[in-house]
Amino acid sequence: MSAESFSAPGVRVIVVANEKGGSGKSTVAIHLAIALLRSGQSVATIDLDSTQRSFTHYIDNRLAWSRQRGLDLPTPTHVCLEEDREEAEHSPGAAFLCTLGTLAEQHNTIVIDTPGHDSEVARLALTLADSLLTPLNDSFVDLDSLGSVDPETFRISAVSHYARVVEDARALRRQQGKPDTDWIVLRNRLSTLNSRNKRFVGDALQELSQRLDFRYIEGLAERVIFREFYPRGVTAADALDERTLGTRPSMSHVTAQLEVQGLLAALLGPPVESAEAFAAVDAA
Repeated sequence: MSAESFSAPGVRVIVVANEKGGSGKSTVAIHLAIALLRSGQSVATIDLDSTQRSFTHYIDNRLAWSRQRGLDLPTPTHVCLEEDREEAEHSPGAAFLCTLGTLAEQHNTIVIDTPGHDSEVARLALTLADSLLTPLNDSFVDLDSLGSVDPETFRISAVSHYARVVEDARALRRQQGKPDTDWIVLRNRLSTLNSRNKRFVGDALQELSQRLDFRYIEGLAERVIFREFYPRGVTAADALDERTLGTRPSMSHVTAQLEVQGLLAALLGPPVESAEAFAAVDAA
């Protein structure tokens, strides 16, 4: 099977990608997958980072916590794609395409987490993406993964290697007669305070969005609870109760849940369960 011949009508492929590490790809991927499951989608997930495996470890933690607490936490069908060097030399991405095809037979949504570096299989994933989510920490250091900034004017002076890779993948999709990838850039770890840096980064993203044809939204803010979720495998998309979370819910949990709902709304429609989220904290 080749990327050109791959076809899965009715299946949405969502790729979470950024060549820069530490941008929160795995956190976004797991939260999106669980939110989609809870919205009624049949979800499978693929971890293409066979070295770090953050996405896979998150899923493992979720299954362990579910057993330990006697919970029925919805969990996607998950595959961690092992890197076969010998196979990659002869047929790059063959295992990935085979896995994707198998999962597409029984699921209508597939969320793919990519490694934080350029690779053949990551590029292949980009050409198959119906939706591409690029988490980006809100700083010029991380903005550099999309474009270079003039030090005097803070205007965009050039687009980055990763941006060109995405452009190439979208161009290939058009050549194959496929719909263009919906590219969404997430401004992660946003400060709650207004600052010159926040404003300048926003202006630069606005300029890049017009040049590269993406839309950008506020992603997940810098919250301690996102780091606390990981050992238990829970997410802000889960029920806000003490039994699930392992701690009493707070307004920080509610705000995080609303952020995830905003992310889901960017893909599927308006957010849901906002009132229920606040009610859960009131009850606690």
